[in-house]
Amino acid sequence: MPCDSDMDSDSSSDLVYPFGKLDGVFSEDILEVAGEIFFTACRSSPGFGGRSAATKHNPSADNGADGIGSGPGSPVKWSGVGMAMTSRLKRALGLKMVKKSPPSRRASMCGSNPSSGMVFTEAQAARARRPMTAAEVMRRQLRMTEESDNRLRKTITRTLVGKTSKRAEAIILPLELLRHLKPSEFNDGEEFYQWQRRKLKILEEGLLLHPSVPLEKSDSFAVKLTDIIQSSETKAIETGKNSETMKTLSHCVVSLASRGLDGKKTDSCHWADGYPLNVYIYIALLYSVFDIKDESLVLDEVDELLELIKKTWPVLGINRSIHNLSLFWVFFKQYVATGEVESDLLGASIVILNDVADDAKRVEKDDIYVKMLACVLNAVKRWSEKRLLDYHGNFDRGTTRIMENVLPLAISATKILEEDVPCYVSVEKGEVTDDLDGNTVARYIRSSIRNAFAKILEDQNINGKSQETREVNEVLMKLTRETEELAAKEKDIFTPILKKWNQHAARLAAATLHSCYGTLLKRYLTGTSSFTNEAVLVLQKAKKLEKVLIQMMVDGSATGEDGYKEIISYEVDYIIRRLLKQWIQERLKKSKEFIEQSKESETWNPKSKSEPYAHSAVELVRFAKEAVESFFEIPANIPENLVYDLTDGLGHFFQDYINFVASCGSKQNYLPTLPPLTRCSPDSKFAKLWKIASCNAGVDESSEKAWHSGNNFNPSISRGTQRLYIRLNTLQYLIFQLHSLDKTLSVSQNVISSPRSRKRNKQLGSSYFEHCQSAIQVGLQQVSEVAAYRLIFLDSSSVFYGSLYAGDVTNARIIPALRTLKQNIAILCEIITTGAQVLALKEVMKASFEAYLMVLLAGGSSRAFSRSDHSMIEEDFRDLKKLLCTCGESLIVEDVLEREAEMIEGVLALMSESTEQLIEHFNIVACEASGICFMVEGLKLPIPRTGKWNRSDPDTILRILCHRNEEGANQFLKKTFQLAKRRASIVV
Repeated sequence: MPCDSDMDSDSSSDLVYPFGKLDGVFSEDILEVAGEIFFTACRSSPGFGGRSAATKHNPSADNGADGIGSGPGSPVKWSGVGMAMTSRLKRALGLKMVKKSPPSRRASMCGSNPSSGMVFTEAQAARARRPMTAAEVMRRQLRMTEESDNRLRKTITRTLVGKTSKRAEAIILPLELLRHLKPSEFNDGEEFYQWQRRKLKILEEGLLLHPSVPLEKSDSFAVKLTDIIQSSETKAIETGKNSETMKTLSHCVVSLASRGLDGKKTDSCHWADGYPLNVYIYIALLYSVFDIKDESLVLDEVDELLELIKKTWPVLGINRSIHNLSLFWVFFKQYVATGEVESDLLGASIVILNDVADDAKRVEKDDIYVKMLACVLNAVKRWSEKRLLDYHGNFDRGTTRIMENVLPLAISATKILEEDVPCYVSVEKGEVTDDLDGNTVARYIRSSIRNAFAKILEDQNINGKSQETREVNEVLMKLTRETEELAAKEKDIFTPILKKWNQHAARLAAATLHSCYGTLLKRYLTGTSSFTNEAVLVLQKAKKLEKVLIQMMVDGSATGEDGYKEIISYEVDYIIRRLLKQWIQERLKKSKEFIEQSKESETWNPKSKSEPYAHSAVELVRFAKEAVESFFEIPANIPENLVYDLTDGLGHFFQDYINFVASCGSKQNYLPTLPPLTRCSPDSKFAKLWKIASCNAGVDESSEKAWHSGNNFNPSISRGTQRLYIRLNTLQYLIFQLHSLDKTLSVSQNVISSPRSRKRNKQLGSSYFEHCQSAIQVGLQQVSEVAAYRLIFLDSSSVFYGSLYAGDVTNARIIPALRTLKQNIAILCEIITTGAQVLALKEVMKASFEAYLMVLLAGGSSRAFSRSDHSMIEEDFRDLKKLLCTCGESLIVEDVLEREAEMIEGVLALMSESTEQLIEHFNIVACEASGICFMVEGLKLPIPRTGKWNRSDPDTILRILCHRNEEGANQFLKKTFQLAKRRASIVV
């Protein structure tokens, strides 16, 4: 039978023994004195030698006095009374009946001493098989030996000679045993000595160390008793009738035990009613209700046994409150000591605790009882809370019944402590709770959830150092999954139990778990330096977990609504958007750096024959495509606004690059400076020089034929012009690639629109890169124009503006220029990609027409025309138009060509007019334009400068007159504008 007199706690269960220590007293000592007190108190009860019991005289007993019951060595002495086989107490506590056959005395008979010389008749043997009496059961339960029983009976008999009515509380049992038992009644002197030491130790505990009546330190009886006890440590004291030591011992013990609270002597002796000795002894008696063969079972005879045990109350100073508290502790401790497997014991403890709670409500409570109550309930509370504060680790689906009992046990203990134990806060070292039921359970929920979550972290080895070296994303994904499983476990297994005590149990659990995971997620995001797909997956898992927890809160809310408003959301969507913005900014920053490098390193040489565009454009497009593809590979729903943030950023850099490609100068860089206007005189030295040049040209006729046959033709397109063609190809390449990017963006499935997002007008066919497309068109126009003017005015200048009609129309026709132009257009079509050829050829046409017009109107002093030259010039222009219309697979539409040629044809029509008609025509349009009459002689008039050459332009007509090789034109220009003659030093 367990006894805790020498233990502070049960090492296997961490259950602290609440009654303190009894130094030098062991469980066997307590059990021995408990049996002695019990049988002394019950000596008059049926079956214990009382008058109502049938007895038979045993000559071994002194003087035939009443005994306290038969011991195992004398089975025939006591006829006894059988015990009831039903128990109201067990039914009240929810305990099952053992349902064994009633305990028989056969076992006791088999253990009898054959040396006693007793011979049993059949009648005696039949009587021996009757049910055991309560006295016999208690001897067995208290493990009282035959020798101890005999010595006790002798002592009681000798003590009560002539005092049969003496009450048990008036007997000082250890003293009486010391007085009446001699060394000869023990096997040897050592046994007697040890027995004597035990009795003296009990007297020391009850009278000196833990007296029920406070003892003054200067008490002489206490001093003398202390000296006697200390002297017994070296040798046994003399206990004979004439022993002075024994007389002194008896006098001191009786004097100390007879003290009352008022200082007067009492009839009752207070030697075993001091705390905690009395509780140790009483608890040892209470343990006797458990079966010694199976200590998890309560004997069916518990009702009668407890009634008998109550007879010790006067001796031990026990009352009903202490009895209920002690019985609660015994049942609870027995549940723990037997491995926590018999839940009926725990349930019985809770039932008894209800009686304890009723006792604690009484206004008048003894200080000792309050101290016991606080110690017992604190021990139970600590034990219970150790399990409940981590119920995920201590319970599972199979042990929920135990948790259902442990939970009300802890709650009831806490409630009693809070309401009925003064100064409980100081006992609990400052721990204060606001509520007795709900908040207590809330504390268990929060603590257990945190502990369970910490266990997950520990299993995953997540800490500050591991995050730097391990695959954090993978670990966090697994942790998120396990957290969701933990929430499901909480909801399915524990919430149904906890919500009986706190209706918000599910909400509290979910909120705590939400907070724990949120703290970890925040730490994870703080350590995330780059945005990855794995990070998005982690966030999406976190969002899913949050939905599960929020639903758990809503389901666990009393109203079913607003169960989650007190939590701080993970804001996963906001975090993803923020990380996406960060990702976009990083990519755009790299794009900017790339553009700057491209500007510095680009040479405008084609990447290859199959890829006739700039290498930087290929790299830029590749970079943009990778950015877009990576963006949409992110496993998340992307707000449309962020798509526009990306495309606007890319578009900005594309536009910057387009401007870089188009920054190739202006056509004005290649247009020759217009020569000053002069008049042409048929009799001038200039005309004579032309005649000489014409003669020389006629002499070298074979050289002219060779030139016209193309033997000396050497078409040239400068490297600068070719690079301009590469720019055109680059811009055209960007058109197709931007279209491809736009298509990729348009078909993406994970783009979600928002109310404030910028909508694209699909009906108008707009693009994410609409501004870039417009910029490319402007750039194509710019580069095509510059390339065309460079081709005509720089690369082809020697055969076009530099020599066409120079000196003489007849000998400087357009055929060489057409051959060169045809060859250059073929090279152009070979270099420029198909999409840009039309625009390039159109600009070549415009540049050719402008060059031709400049030959006619601003050809300088080397060119002079007569009315008779008109047919040849007109024929040359038709050939030029034909070439432009047919070259490049007829890419120039005839209507476009004719519209551009209208102005030149108008000028040619003017050249066919007579000088008089030109002068008259000039006066009319000049007068209309300026309001000045140019027919006034002697008046120097300003030369009209319009810059817009056409048939109705006075500047155009004036230039034709300046190039008219006739006297009438010469005189008009001289009189009207005082123009100088052409210089004769011109070398043809």
